[in-house]
Amino acid sequence: MRRRSLARSSRKSLRKIESLRIAEHIRSQFQLDWEGIHGPAHWARVRAIGLELADSTGADPLVVELFAWFHDSRRFNDSYDPEHGSRGAALAAELCGDLFTATDAQMALLKEACCGHSDGHLQADVTVQTCWDADRLDLARVGIIPDPRKLCTEAARSPLLRKKAMGRSERWSRWSWARR
Repeated sequence: MRRRSLARSSRKSLRKIESLRIAEHIRSQFQLDWEGIHGPAHWARVRAIGLELADSTGADPLVVELFAWFHDSRRFNDSYDPEHGSRGAALAAELCGDLFTATDAQMALLKEACCGHSDGHLQADVTVQTCWDADRLDLARVGIIPDPRKLCTEAARSPLLRKKAMGRSERWSRWSWARR
């Protein structure tokens, strides 16, 4: 029953996002290879695994979806860019009210998730943890097997879910190290 209720809630809250307009806006200012390791294929995988995790963790699906869009949207390079999460959160704040609707509490969670997603933190609100886990579970796209000790939630540490996420990374990424 909980899963069905969350799924219904997820669909309702995700209607508040104008995904195509968000993608167009991000693409117009994105500074990296659109098909690269931090582009929309990565965001799609983070979204898919994040929403799946949210069904188990009780995370806010709107924040999880917005995190997928914005967490790497303002990178300047594919390597060391410590402020990219903050820039992504600032972009989300700029677009809130125009391309999506979110409460102040949801925006605070999104900012925390974006700003801290590359720092290796484990302790936070469950929604923030779910965002971080969704991103970490896509590390296989660059040849890194996610370490369960570096995942925040029990759901993300599930061997079945980790295997599913790694398979998705390998199938959906032209950068997959498994193909080399």
